[in-house]
Amino acid sequence: MTARPLSHSIASGVAVVFGLATVISGGRALFGAVDMGAVVPFVLRFNFVAGFAYLLAGIGLWRSTVWAPALSIVIAAATAVIFVFFLWHVWGGGAYESRTMAAMILRLGIWVAIATVAAKIRWPR
Repeated sequence: MTARPLSHSIASGVAVVFGLATVISGGRALFGAVDMGAVVPFVLRFNFVAGFAYLLAGIGLWRSTVWAPALSIVIAAATAVIFVFFLWHVWGGGAYESRTMAAMILRLGIWVAIATVAAKIRWPR
């Protein structure tokens, strides 16, 4: 058995921790446990659902599944698309929280990094 590369372990750990945090915070905001201010509903719903995909991708990366890199790339691409729609909303004068802008930049950066690491891993056959 080949040792797991450190980058592989870090990417999978970040994905799982980020997924748990996203599901918890998104769930609290979505189901009314906390007032998040001027939320953008489509961003909030996307992030909540994506949190489950983050968990799945993180577990898949940890277990070296062949589908985990593709899922990571899909998550990064979907996040980029939602970010573009969010920017369109902002440029159109829609209400939003500045922390949403920061969170979307962080999410996109993290998933581009995870997808890059995942795409470079040589998976056992």
